[in-house]
Amino acid sequence: MAANDMNPTPTASWHERASGRPRILLLGAAHRHNVRAEVERLRPVLEQHVDIVLSDFEQAVDLANIDADFAIVFGGDGSILRAARQMGLKQVPVLGVNLGRLGFLAAISPAEFHVVLPQVCAGDYQAVDHLMLSSSIWRDGTCLHRQLGLNELAVLGGPPYSILDIDLYVDAEWATTYSCDGLIISTPVGSTAHSLSAGGPILRKNLQAFVISPISPHTLTVRPVVDVADRVYELVVREPNESTSVVVDGRMICGLQQDDRVRVERAESSFTMMEVTGQHYYRTLRERLDWGGRIRMKKD
Repeated sequence: MAANDMNPTPTASWHERASGRPRILLLGAAHRHNVRAEVERLRPVLEQHVDIVLSDFEQAVDLANIDADFAIVFGGDGSILRAARQMGLKQVPVLGVNLGRLGFLAAISPAEFHVVLPQVCAGDYQAVDHLMLSSSIWRDGTCLHRQLGLNELAVLGGPPYSILDIDLYVDAEWATTYSCDGLIISTPVGSTAHSLSAGGPILRKNLQAFVISPISPHTLTVRPVVDVADRVYELVVREPNESTSVVVDGRMICGLQQDDRVRVERAESSFTMMEVTGQHYYRTLRERLDWGGRIRMKKD
């Protein structure tokens, strides 16, 4: 683990203000029926400890010009992905409150919130940086799209669902050609998402590496590959289907044509989670992903 993967808690800048209170963003997904209700239920706790500079549950506000110390995201891991995308290149630390099913990133329950928030405001937390990816799609030397991602970039075949031949280049050198239904390049955070479903390995969230995972490869010898984040990865689909597309964190970015180049590299920004005492990586794997090494015997 690199020295800066897990940062010691910085001196809380809000302690230097007259109020001594952090300025926060309240974010979440409005389509989740319980988000607004839970925020209102917890509002007395919020108002006791923080100054709310913005509440946005529609993902409608450009956060680039909003000055805040951290964001509290209500929802599930999808809500945190949307918050990371909304913050763009100006990332602030995130405290995730889990109102979803999985909660791999949003690990704090509403029942714990009244205890956790004062701890965070007092500076009792760890700031853990997570790798983000920067993706771009190039056609005839022109960049068509750029997109920041926290989980993964995937090239998906789409109808009529014929096998794709996808060339992988690493630092401009041809590495291999995959015959598969699609290909995923994921961050460590994304290693427990689509990449895991495709048979990829689980990486500790703060490692500085990418996972390359083919989807349904047409050979028994192809396995997922883990490589360092300080390389440039490019994908070229030789004969894309009519619906072959690039998807970043679950959102389709664009369709692909023959000889388009999909580039993935380390983003300038990193995503920072605020973790408190009691949060433990292997505990999260065990409890959220039902991960265990023992065979459970049925009782007679």
